[in-house]
Amino acid sequence: GYDAHGQRVVKSQSSSASKDILDRVIDAADDLEANAAGNGKFTVYDALNARDVALTPRQVELIRRLQSGAFAHPEHDANPDYVAYFSGVDPEVSGLNSDRYEKKSRFQPSKWEKLQVRRLLHRLKCGSINMDYLEGRVRDMNDLVSKSKDEDPSGDKPFLLWKGDEEDELALRKGPQHMPAPKLPPPGHAYSYNPPEEYLPNEQELKEWEELDPEDRPYGHFVPKKHPNLRSVGAYEHAVRERFERCLDLYLCPRAMKRRLNIDPESLVPSLPKASDLRPFPTAKVVAYEVPETNATKKEDAAVMVRCLTVSPDGQFLVSGDENGVVRLWEVQTGRLLRSWDLMLVLSVGEENDDQNDKSQQGEPQTKKPVSSLEWNPNRSHHCLLATIGKCAIVISTGTGGPDDSELTDALLSAASACKHGGNIAPESRAAKAVKWTSLQHKKSSKSSSNVNANTPPISAYGTASGPICLLRTNRECTHVQWHRKGDYFVTVSPKAGAAAVLIHQLSKAASQQPFGKVKGEIQLACFHPQKPFLFVASKEHVRVYHLVKQMMVKRLMSGCRHISSLDVHGSGDHVVVGSLDRRLVWFDLDLANTPYKTLKYHERALRSVGFHPRYPLMASASDDGSIHVFHSMVYSDLMRNPLIVPVKVLRGHNVVNSLGTLAMVFHPTQPWLFSAGADGKIHLFQDL
Repeated sequence: GYDAHGQRVVKSQSSSASKDILDRVIDAADDLEANAAGNGKFTVYDALNARDVALTPRQVELIRRLQSGAFAHPEHDANPDYVAYFSGVDPEVSGLNSDRYEKKSRFQPSKWEKLQVRRLLHRLKCGSINMDYLEGRVRDMNDLVSKSKDEDPSGDKPFLLWKGDEEDELALRKGPQHMPAPKLPPPGHAYSYNPPEEYLPNEQELKEWEELDPEDRPYGHFVPKKHPNLRSVGAYEHAVRERFERCLDLYLCPRAMKRRLNIDPESLVPSLPKASDLRPFPTAKVVAYEVPETNATKKEDAAVMVRCLTVSPDGQFLVSGDENGVVRLWEVQTGRLLRSWDLMLVLSVGEENDDQNDKSQQGEPQTKKPVSSLEWNPNRSHHCLLATIGKCAIVISTGTGGPDDSELTDALLSAASACKHGGNIAPESRAAKAVKWTSLQHKKSSKSSSNVNANTPPISAYGTASGPICLLRTNRECTHVQWHRKGDYFVTVSPKAGAAAVLIHQLSKAASQQPFGKVKGEIQLACFHPQKPFLFVASKEHVRVYHLVKQMMVKRLMSGCRHISSLDVHGSGDHVVVGSLDRRLVWFDLDLANTPYKTLKYHERALRSVGFHPRYPLMASASDDGSIHVFHSMVYSDLMRNPLIVPVKVLRGHNVVNSLGTLAMVFHPTQPWLFSAGADGKIHLFQDL
């Protein structure tokens, strides 16, 4: 044949192929002896090249490893150490599930592991296992017991000399624990052979004792008697009977072992920091805002209730709404009344425009309606606020902005001030039947509308409009209004409107929408999430959280209250506080559970307002008992730490009138101050002094 280079391959005479079988057997035996001596080589026949090849020790090792089923190369590591693909301070993270956060409940200790640890501790205390078993040095405790017996067969361990066998029997006996009989009470003065005179019964008492059963007598069968000395005392006639009755009691009456706990009561009280270490928080009443008296209040000799409060985002102005439908704008620092708007006139304008054909109702005198809710726009560039009165929600321009803010406010209110035919709502939508937008700027023909807008010039020199701008009329009484954090959208609540109880409006487009086709329960409050597209809707007993983009319910919070009256969301968005008319203040941790994290009952009457401070770790609640409770409420970014809630101050400054006390409460946006309004017609500012 030929090789790879084209050269002829000549059969070698010295190869194994040219030898006969006997020669090959002899050569194999010689090679075996040489290998045993340590100076031989393994030789194999290469049939392709027709020659004998001597294998090196490396090749022999490879063949041996292949025959044994192992990897051929000895240096190959089948189980290498894991080398991370990414290393450093900030390793790369996959995009999958990168926007998800672990729930707070995942950080709680495992109940199963707690049970296992408790079982191991109990076995360790009983002596059935030891630390060698827990650390893995001994697999079975029986091996340890047998080993100890083998090491000490003679039993030379120390023992107690005076220990009796009965103690061993009690320790080794199985079954219920032995419980000794209760001891008899020690004898008193009546059982003495020479008792005092007051313990000796007279004849009348002896007759009364004979009529009673022995169980009802003061000393049972025993009758106190006086003896001159101890030798004169005879045998007790009822000794056997009383001993027999005691044996029956011990035999028939079950007994239970009660362990007394030696616990210091002070150790059960949680360690809270001092209130002085948690400053600042409001402590003293500094400014009082005097509500002017009207002719009606002078005749009735009663103050007008102030039902709601709101503060501008810069903290310079305060707005209040009272029982007679008047909205007043105050200056915070001086307590000066800057503007007043009578919303009853605005309400009458809206009714004239909506009910022109109903002549019977126009002649009737209109009753006063309260301003139920107020909310200043949270955007610092938008100088306007919302007020609810009767069936209407009214947009009011405050006229307090600067040159840039006034232009932004006018642009925001342009669509609402020029809206016609009920606003920019699709006629076939559900919201078209539930709400109607009415502009108050182009209604100059009626006298009432001119009175509303002409007598209220703007406060700022750059302001263009001041007063009611537009009116939103719903089918039922509107009780609550809340802005979105960006200052364009807001939500109104009408509890009696059924499916149209919650309406979401956009002020820049004068448009409205009805998010729900049907609702469960009677809706009381609604609030936007500060960061996410969530809407909190509170009924009388529950708080439901809805995702506005996905249009689905995310969570339902079980408050345990009978009637929810107020709601507020923490700035982080993970905590919600709820106040109720049954004196409960309920704190929810949305990452923990659907049930309350804390339920506080510090007030004596119904809660009217609760809220968080937007900047400081403060929370407050106002009640009908005339007091305001201020709490230090620290929320930590660490998920392993629970919120710290410490009551720090009780503020009092309002009188209870007709079972109504403090009706409204709101924090200052930048300072640790608090504004309060009550049924006595007073508005107070509490500061940290």
